[in-house]
Amino acid sequence: MSREPPAGEEEAAGGAEGGDGRARPAESGCYLALCSRPVHFEKANAVNCVFFDEANKQVFAVRSGGATGVVVKGLEDKNPISFRMEDKGEVKCIKFSLGNKILAVQRTLKSVDFLNFIPDSPQLEYTQECKTKNANILGFCWTSSTEIVFITDQGIELYQVLPEKRSLKLLKNQSINVNWYMYCPESSVILLSTTVLGNVLQPFYFKSGTMSKLSKFEIELPAAPKSSKLSLSERDIAVATIYGQLYVLYLRHHSRTSNSTGAEVVLYHLPREGSCRKTHILKLNRTGKFALNVVDNLVVVHHQDTETSVIFDIKLKGEFDGSTTIHQFVLPPRSIQPYQIPVAGPASVTSPSPVPCKLCYLWSLQVKLEPVVNLLLDKGKLMDFLLQRKECKMVILSVCSQMLSEPERGSLSVTATVFDKLNHEYKKYLEAEQSYTMVVEAGLSRSNPLLKRPVRTQAVIDQSDMYTHVLSVFTEKKEAPHKFTIAVLMEYIRSLNQFQIAVQHYLYELVIKTLVQHNLFYMLHQFLQYHVLSDSKPLACLLLSLESIYPPAHQLSLDMLKRLSTANDEIVEVLLSKHQVLAALRFIRGIGGHDSISARKFLDAAKQAEDDMLFYTIFRFFEQRNQRLRGNPSFTPGEHCEEHVTFFKQVFGEEALMKPTTF
Repeated sequence: MSREPPAGEEEAAGGAEGGDGRARPAESGCYLALCSRPVHFEKANAVNCVFFDEANKQVFAVRSGGATGVVVKGLEDKNPISFRMEDKGEVKCIKFSLGNKILAVQRTLKSVDFLNFIPDSPQLEYTQECKTKNANILGFCWTSSTEIVFITDQGIELYQVLPEKRSLKLLKNQSINVNWYMYCPESSVILLSTTVLGNVLQPFYFKSGTMSKLSKFEIELPAAPKSSKLSLSERDIAVATIYGQLYVLYLRHHSRTSNSTGAEVVLYHLPREGSCRKTHILKLNRTGKFALNVVDNLVVVHHQDTETSVIFDIKLKGEFDGSTTIHQFVLPPRSIQPYQIPVAGPASVTSPSPVPCKLCYLWSLQVKLEPVVNLLLDKGKLMDFLLQRKECKMVILSVCSQMLSEPERGSLSVTATVFDKLNHEYKKYLEAEQSYTMVVEAGLSRSNPLLKRPVRTQAVIDQSDMYTHVLSVFTEKKEAPHKFTIAVLMEYIRSLNQFQIAVQHYLYELVIKTLVQHNLFYMLHQFLQYHVLSDSKPLACLLLSLESIYPPAHQLSLDMLKRLSTANDEIVEVLLSKHQVLAALRFIRGIGGHDSISARKFLDAAKQAEDDMLFYTIFRFFEQRNQRLRGNPSFTPGEHCEEHVTFFKQVFGEEALMKPTTF
């Protein structure tokens, strides 16, 4: 297994000389690509040494031991770091601390040199030798901005660097025979290979100046070794964080079962507490040289002989044998999308033969989701795959649109499956957000400083997303039969209800508008009668607007408003706008609100109706209310009814005004 850079990283290194960088014919459906802005550096030679730091994702080019220059470049760094240092011998390892404040350089097997890159700090090197006598330093790892670990062939030593004093303080050390080591910066875990065969691995976890020894475990070798010599190479091991959990990946070139052909990748789950155990096996179904990357929680395995790669997703369902889950690759093997390397200026590599070049490149590997859509035809499995990816939202919405359109229109059962998978993720987020809000409102967040607001990932496809990008566009195209269109809308609403997610009114409005467009009023009536469409004020108002083309919609709207019980004002406004003043008054009396309503509002509506007897009835009702409440039928100045009193006198005469009643 190639480890250039170390397996498990998202970086892919390659040279422009010898074939790694030459352009290959484009292959359809390439789902892996190299980043558009790689780091380029001078290739290693007799004068120039190249190092890769897995923690900071930096490439160091050291010329003449640093005397003629050191150039440090990172994928995220806009400006490279350049400096010179005294040539004190061959550089074996060089790394910056996290934050680039302190440089560590190993030139011998016994010690590491340090150089501060802090403003106003003297540029003087200081040295730390390993504490164990007769031990050789295999390498070192920065675990924070001021903490460093020496790994020797006889143990491990944790130091705190004191840059102001230009010295180091030993915090903790552990004696253990070490063959080789591997570091996972994301989880701050160092893995040590121990014993003669090298297949017993001892992990250590580092945090805030402490070193914790985790449970050691044994890697199952393909067959019993014939001799007592190192049988497990670091080239066949990778450490990576997948779905938030730490795994040790072992490339087993020959399966332990005689009836199995090809190599496989065995995943050991390494928890913070408890024992490490084998949980997954990734079947490669081929032999040869391999390299591993982990990108977006996917295990990517590159096969050198065929120049193709495959991906595995351990979240997808596999074959469980009682202890481990066996996975096949998710997609057919494909080459990484070719990358054209500039030769000089704007020109690019077009020749099939190698092009001499003094530069090498460091790329980050990326997963392209769009080609996956055409390679993974099972829509349910496709959704399971896409929902776990970081940049998935627009691809998922595109899949939903394609699924509803010709020529890729799927069955209603497939559509339902997709909707359920989307709403399952949607509901999980809503529940997490609700739990967080309850804790904050209860004032418990202060006692739990680790409490964080749920992160809304791109896998959360809410109703607004579906309405804007899928459902409204789908109904406007009018490509599908109207029965299928309505069935799709109702299926989405059914899925929301199944997960107990409150349906937004604009989805109901979309259903109603679609029914009206196809004159399916009988179906609309049934949906409302049997409460398939939930009551809401916006929905009731929409029904009112349909009265001209479907008269029963008016009564359906009033019935809905009555059921809401919180929409009394809306009901009155609706009735008054239809000049149904007596009906509005009867409704208000029915709910006991007639003593507080505005007389002027009702008198305005009665006058606009141009029905004198209606006006007389309404006017007399409010005179009687005034008499009952205040002992006088007259209107007070605050009611602003002078205009209506004058109109009443003109039509019916002043003697028709109600006289105060005395007892």
